[in-house]
Amino acid sequence: MNKHLDPLKNLNFKLTLILFNVKQIKRIVVIINKKISIFIDGDACPVKEEIFKVSYRHNLQVYLVSNQWLRMEVGPNIKKVVVADGTDEADNWIVDNIDGNGIAITADIPLAKRCLDKGALVLGPTGKAFREDNIGMAMAMRNLNAHRRETGDSKGHNASFTKRDRSNLLQAIEKYIQKLLNS
Repeated sequence: MNKHLDPLKNLNFKLTLILFNVKQIKRIVVIINKKISIFIDGDACPVKEEIFKVSYRHNLQVYLVSNQWLRMEVGPNIKKVVVADGTDEADNWIVDNIDGNGIAITADIPLAKRCLDKGALVLGPTGKAFREDNIGMAMAMRNLNAHRRETGDSKGHNASFTKRDRSNLLQAIEKYIQKLLNS
């Protein structure tokens, strides 16, 4: 009896491999057709390495945009973009190049708003999603806090970046990638 079952098991295994490969190929075709890219506002982003790992796992293009050369080794999926010195030059490059298949990673709330206006998905480095329904409040709080710092009411303390923040970002970016792949 085993002699007759072994060829069936072998055939079943081969069919499973073929189906797995077909699924992988379809997934790659979806990624290529949608041209999903990640744009990092790179000068002060604390999660660059984590984003690189996600991009390698999904074979996504990442643009690391800054106004100075960043000393770090990157692989073929990562393109370092160095823009001219000047206010908002990195932000302008990101906005000019992102679209509805892009994911922006930034703590810069005005940049987040501009990327949302282009149809992109936007995450802060802590994994906080910026959306149409919360960007207005984020802008208002930013302006209020800036005013409080200017008048001396606030020292401008920012919370420390934690392992939990990194984990939240990884979960959020994975969710966004799946959302783009399945849309």
